[in-house]
Amino acid sequence: QVQLVESGGGLVQAGGSLRLSCAASGRTLSTYAMGWFRQAPGKEREFVAAITRIGSSTYYADSVKGRFTISRDNAKNTLYLQMNSLKPEDTAVYYCAASRGAAGTMGAVGMDYWGKGTLVTVSS
Repeated sequence: QVQLVESGGGLVQAGGSLRLSCAASGRTLSTYAMGWFRQAPGKEREFVAAITRIGSSTYYADSVKGRFTISRDNAKNTLYLQMNSLKPEDTAVYYCAASRGAAGTMGAVGMDYWGKGTLVTVSS
């Protein structure tokens, strides 16, 4: 079992930055490929970014490429998402998730563990 707890969400103006964290407990984070997902009101949960077990490769949704950076510190059992140049359309609840599968094929279906999410609101 892995417990995931997100933090770092909040209200920010368009063009601003936030850094989300996801603290893991229960098992070593390096066992899993990790990802960030988000869900806006009235929309389905969507993939944002993924990272391999040792952080050697990262993957991004086209909508965040060049603005968001996923990273991990396995020694601290923590996953991060640095979000820059935020837009109102980035407003959503952001979830971290762990997968026994591959980071390159990560999707909302098939993740093994989920956090409860942290709300990011970007004002225009």
